Amino acid sequence: MTDVRAKKHLGQHFLTDENIAKKIADSLTLKGYTNVLEIGPGMGVLTKYLLEKPITTYVIEIDTESVEYLQTHYLKLSNRIISKDFLKYDISTYFNGEPFAIIGNFPYNISSQIVFRTLEMRDQIPEFSGMFQKEVAERICEKPGTKAYGILSVLTQAFYEATYLFTVSEKVFNPPPKVKSGVLILKRKENYKLPCNEKMFFAVVKAGFNQRRKTLRNSLKSFINSDNLKEHSIFGMRPEQLGVEEFITLTQMLSTDTKE
Repeated sequence: MTDVRAKKHLGQHFLTDENIAKKIADSLTLKGYTNVLEIGPGMGVLTKYLLEKPITTYVIEIDTESVEYLQTHYLKLSNRIISKDFLKYDISTYFNGEPFAIIGNFPYNISSQIVFRTLEMRDQIPEFSGMFQKEVAERICEKPGTKAYGILSVLTQAFYEATYLFTVSEKVFNPPPKVKSGVLILKRKENYKLPCNEKMFFAVVKAGFNQRRKTLRNSLKSFINSDNLKEHSIFGMRPEQLGVEEFITLTQMLSTDTKE
């Protein structure tokens, strides 16, 4: 079978640099799990290095042409090629509750959605490594106080230690994208259960940043019941000024707030 044709509607840009593929594969610590799921393997440039490791590698691929290519060229994968859409398939059931890491050269158009899906399955995913559009990778790892800091930053860093690893040139892809890429790793925190209502935490963070130019007193007014709480200094701040711990405190305050 000849090489797979990159499809624009799937956001495919095939990595051609073997050294970068190996560096991404080597970024995983492989501690506490034996299963690794690669999202969107394409023609397997990253897959081949995962198959060399003392882990069980699975791949999930929506592109049927890529699936056929992998079946032909990577016999080691055997029956571990999942021909599904990661965003629509409940992959957690596939692993029967066992932990698994996620890795990949992610399509830029769905990369943020992949992170949000990972957060939903955080109990099963101790580690996550992959390549994004550079600005998205930086946003995930960003600290408070900047315009880049937002929903993705807070929600990811609430449960994972996020580290930006290295930048990748657009020249090492076929076809080359119009932007640079960035590789990051997420390592789940040892104590990743939040000391607040986690569902409410997500809602508060999203509501705050959805009107990020407003103070929290205005953007979170639907969450505030008592007049006294409105006067607390934290509500005079804007969302980008708060770190994860402050958002946890904010959620705790709103959880115990009652109408007077």
